[in-house]
Amino acid sequence: MNASALLLSSALLATAANAQPAAELKITRNGEHPSVRGAEANFTGTVRVDSLFQASAPARAGGGLVTFEPGARTAWHTHPLGQTLIVVQGVGQVRQWDGPVHEIRPGDVVWIPPNVKHWHGATPSQGMSHFAIAEALDGKSVEWLEKVSP
Repeated sequence: MNASALLLSSALLATAANAQPAAELKITRNGEHPSVRGAEANFTGTVRVDSLFQASAPARAGGGLVTFEPGARTAWHTHPLGQTLIVVQGVGQVRQWDGPVHEIRPGDVVWIPPNVKHWHGATPSQGMSHFAIAEALDGKSVEWLEKVSP
């Protein structure tokens, strides 16, 4: 073995000795998490929540598919690190405290900044589904507040 091959071989061995074990990707199969009805304390009307993922530390994002029947919506709430909604079906509404109601449709992406009091849900006549993604701070991703007045 010549000198350059020996150096290369030594460098490869040193790199392999210092290498961390490779992280493996994780696949969560459809149906692994059962659908649940939205908690009555946090929603008005009929809502189904399909939890899709909760990242392991050091990551802190979690997300799910939330389906609102016509007229259903969340209670007022906040998220310590904000929330992203991606509308996938139907027609919905979102409102920030002291702001107007905004209509949201499939393909719309809504960013709710950290600690902004808001609600979201379906219109009175049409259902709506959206992906909801939020990060946890100190293990908590949402602070539920009072229900929305009719």
